[in-house]
Amino acid sequence: MDRKRAVDAVTAIAVFKGRQVRRVLHEGEWWFSVVDVAGALTDSPDPGAYWRKLKQRLTEEGSEVVTFCHGLKLPAADGKNYETDCADTEDIFRIVQSIPSPKAEPFKR
Repeated sequence: MDRKRAVDAVTAIAVFKGRQVRRVLHEGEWWFSVVDVAGALTDSPDPGAYWRKLKQRLTEEGSEVVTFCHGLKLPAADGKNYETDCADTEDIFRIVQSIPSPKAEPFKR
């Protein structure tokens, strides 16, 4: 199944330091919303903008981690499902390492 199609299954909310991180079980593996992770680590008022800027910087540096992100449909606050950049566990750790935050180490645990 193409990863850009509707998710095949279970969505769940994880909570880190009081912030919700959407995740989905897709093809037997957990995938995490990159925007939610960026928001949880940075407390940014606009985590979407933070992720877009980080994605641009990583691409310019030649990092391949951005290419491993896939758009999967996750529920939003309005109850509708929207395509959201998601990364599997291994790649979300790579992204976390790119975010300067004292919360990065606790998040990895």
